[in-house]
Amino acid sequence: MVDHQRTDSRRDGGRTGGNRPRRSGVGPGPGPGPGPGPRTNSGTGLESTSDSRYSIASLLSSLVPRPLARRAISVSVTSDRDVYAQDEAVSFTVAFRNRLPVSVAVPTPRRRRWGWSVDGELEASDERRYLQSAPSTFRFSAGERKEIRVTWNGRFERTAGRHEYVVPDPGEYEIRAFIATREGRYQPSDSTVVRIR
Repeated sequence: MVDHQRTDSRRDGGRTGGNRPRRSGVGPGPGPGPGPGPRTNSGTGLESTSDSRYSIASLLSSLVPRPLARRAISVSVTSDRDVYAQDEAVSFTVAFRNRLPVSVAVPTPRRRRWGWSVDGELEASDERRYLQSAPSTFRFSAGERKEIRVTWNGRFERTAGRHEYVVPDPGEYEIRAFIATREGRYQPSDSTVVRIR
C-alpha cells in the first residue's frame, strides 16, 4: 500500500495546492474546443493540464536536446526520519527540479514518468507492473519544481503464492526515486537510507 500526494509545484516562486491521485492510470486526453482541456491525473502524484494548442513553452522545450533535458532535471529524496520501528509507515518526499531557465521535456518509454523503490524493488513489491508501452513525456516549465509526498506502509508486498505483506528485518534500507527514462540512457535519480529497528 502506497500513498502519493503532490504537495508543491513551484515556478518563479509560485505555489499550487496538492491533491490525492489514483494509484495508477492516465487521465483523459485534451477536451474539445480551442480552450485548455481539463486537468488530468497522470497516476504519478502530479497534476497536469492538457492543452490542445501548440504553446510557446512546448516549442522551446522541443529545442532542448534530449540528453541535455535529462541532465537538466535534479532529483532529491528526503525521509521524515532516519530511524523507524518495524511495521511503521515510512514517509518521504521526492522533489524534481528543472535547473534550466527554459522548459524541458524528458521522454519516457512507457506511461510511467517516475518511480520509487526500496532496496531495488519497485514500490516495495515483487508484483509485475503492466503499463502501456505508449511513450510519455515528463514536462517541466522553466525553473519548475515538482514535489510529491510518498508513504510506504513499511512492508514488502509478496505476490508469489499467497499474497501477503511482509515486515522487513531490522537493518538499513535504501529508498530511491528516479525518472523512468529508457534503459541504457542517463536516469536522473537520488536515494536515501533509512534504518528499521
